[in-house]
Amino acid sequence: MTTNILIDKIWKFCDTLRDDGLSYTEYLEQLTYLLFLKMADEKSDKYNLPEDCNWASLKDRSKIEIGGFYEDILYSLSQGGGMLGKIFAGAKNKIHDSSKLSKLVNLIDSENWTNQELDIKGEIYESLLQKNAESSGAGQYFTPRPVIRAMVDCIQPKPKETIADPSCGTGGFFLGALQYLKPFISTIEESSFLKFKTFHGWEIEKSTARLCLMNLFLHGIGDLKETPDIEVTDSLKRKKGQVEEDEKVDIVLANPPFGVSSSDIPTNDEKQSLKEGYFLRKDFWVTTGNKQLAFLQHIVTMLKDSGRAAVVLPDNVLFEGGAGETIRKKLLEETDLHTILRLPTGIFYAQGVKANVLFFDKGRKTKKIWYYDYRTNIRHTPKKNPLRSEHLSDFVNHYLPDNHDNRVETWNSETENGRWRKYSYEEIIKRDKTNLDIIWLKDDNLIDLENLPEPDILIDEIIENIESALASFRTIKESIN
Repeated sequence: MTTNILIDKIWKFCDTLRDDGLSYTEYLEQLTYLLFLKMADEKSDKYNLPEDCNWASLKDRSKIEIGGFYEDILYSLSQGGGMLGKIFAGAKNKIHDSSKLSKLVNLIDSENWTNQELDIKGEIYESLLQKNAESSGAGQYFTPRPVIRAMVDCIQPKPKETIADPSCGTGGFFLGALQYLKPFISTIEESSFLKFKTFHGWEIEKSTARLCLMNLFLHGIGDLKETPDIEVTDSLKRKKGQVEEDEKVDIVLANPPFGVSSSDIPTNDEKQSLKEGYFLRKDFWVTTGNKQLAFLQHIVTMLKDSGRAAVVLPDNVLFEGGAGETIRKKLLEETDLHTILRLPTGIFYAQGVKANVLFFDKGRKTKKIWYYDYRTNIRHTPKKNPLRSEHLSDFVNHYLPDNHDNRVETWNSETENGRWRKYSYEEIIKRDKTNLDIIWLKDDNLIDLENLPEPDILIDEIIENIESALASFRTIKESIN
């Protein structure tokens, strides 16, 4: 069976289960549980599951008893400790129609999942994760895979480097880094490090962290005894009020959640941290309830000296006053914020999201910032005109990770439509509030009234602008309150 046909079958079955009230997230959970059992069966020489928890015993059950037996398997595995315990913690059977559960088991049983030339399991998983993001409120946090690929291609992780994501979600950045790293792994030691020690993630939602662990497992990371370092917790909160030296990593790849903190606020003031609604982060520069500004500070503290980061952040981080201005100034002083990629609207499933990718290295001061404007006069939509990797290839080609001094601007006084332009530290620091929100390209829609885009595109842009403005006003109101 070809990959596309199998993916289509999995999707259609998901739609069938949705008619019974099962969400994409719940379906993903059930699918990963069953895939785990099937793959463990295919690798019986490596994975010894508890007695009566194997795939053969499940698939041989009748339609009448399969539901209860499946529930018993999930409970037994949740008590298994190690990666088993983490993946199956609190797991329950949510496919209450035994006939449909039996059909899904038969569908999975018809394929050999561990001996595919193509990574079918990974493709199915990524497709379902994307569909889940599209149909749920998580859409604004689901990072488009072409953006992840561009970030990883620019950061260029190396074997035995540690990679962290403080809000890892379902593990998209880890998989992007894994795909990049695999061709460079040449020794048993490097392979073992990649499998067990490379990735470090934090996710506040248990169900999402479970999907991350399963996603990594389905791509060859971890095993039944040892699991990658994925913690179900708020990564901003640290036991000692700071990131310890032995916790620091070489690389951070992240897309922190947008908005104002919904619970406790991190503060570097010890007295304030004793008050209700606050917690201590003595390694932060400033107190803030803005999630992105808090995570930006946290990411800087996570990096080793000379560590590097690529982080997706909304526009307000570039221009917001108060804590935002303080953080930008400190960021320029304590890191080399050498590159900003302006992302277009319409690439996230939530409308009105205007974001950028900030690339910085810790341990040296910023001298110049290179901007790549892939927003002005660019239009994408998740369905009709989705962002693809080739759209960001020009940026990646200009990035030159090993030698920024050899970068060449595509903008000058004669080519004013060039998207690649640099600004010196002196130019930036003179701007009001150290504003990093710089636009130099002319918006064609503002001057070319005879060649307006199609009405549906105009309407989409108007909706995005209104949504973005509303989100900004909500942030301001919550910050005041």
